[in-house]
Amino acid sequence: MEWLTGIRTAIDFIENNLEEDISVQDVANKVFISPIFLQRGFSILTGYNIGEYMRNRRLYQAAIELRSTEDPVIDIAYRYCYETPESFTKAFSRFHGATPSQVRTGAPFKTFLPVKINITVQGGDNMDYKITPMVNFKVIGFQKIFDSETSYTEIPKFWTEIMDKYMSNIFAGKEPANEFEKAVRDNSIGEFGICIDDIGGTSFRYLIAGKYMGGEVPEGMELYEFPDCDWAVFDIEGPCPGALQSVNTKIFTEWLPGNPDYELSGNANVEWYADGDPAAADYKSAIWIPVKKR
Repeated sequence: MEWLTGIRTAIDFIENNLEEDISVQDVANKVFISPIFLQRGFSILTGYNIGEYMRNRRLYQAAIELRSTEDPVIDIAYRYCYETPESFTKAFSRFHGATPSQVRTGAPFKTFLPVKINITVQGGDNMDYKITPMVNFKVIGFQKIFDSETSYTEIPKFWTEIMDKYMSNIFAGKEPANEFEKAVRDNSIGEFGICIDDIGGTSFRYLIAGKYMGGEVPEGMELYEFPDCDWAVFDIEGPCPGALQSVNTKIFTEWLPGNPDYELSGNANVEWYADGDPAAADYKSAIWIPVKKR
């Protein structure tokens, strides 16, 4: 499905099912887009993740019904997928700054209308990228499962944990002290940050990884083999994370909507990091996304 059409279809599906207990996976299934790519693109284009958007829209519609009907609060809570009146009141008050009973009797409430996606493509398929086939590509690394709604804050903590525990000695030029440090050295672990969307829902696997060069895989580490496919590789120069985030935004707002030849494929994406100072103006990194011909 064409990228912008997919996002707009996702919004329509959400709007038509505000009273149904749908999940991010349900939305992704509707538009045939991997949840991890759908979440990322949706957030970039709207400013909200999918779960947050659905909650806000339901709470706005609930306020409308409180003001325009005499339906009991408990009925409205259940209608908009809250399991208890207490959980509904807590979420409602946090969002609107007033309780359901206060809104019913005239207190102001927050407006949250359906978003409209309109993009004027600038750059499009003229962005600097190359299509690279990858065959028999295996990585090894440290894995943790994240939720897409909290991953932006939690993944950096994971990097800090792994750096302190297994990588700092190797980066300092010391000999490996254990099998994990040996794997870090032999496979250049830390070269890749990889999201793999094969769990379902809002959860995904994340690997701090390097290219697998053979040898023993220590217990507690993960080996992952990518299927043979084509990747769009976007080379980046500039300090991280700013330069990388800027290109990531352009991929979803310019390259995907404006590219007549390629669309997303697969269920993973890769960030590549060079050696050196990530804060340097000439620091090299890259984003890889799996693609297929339209």
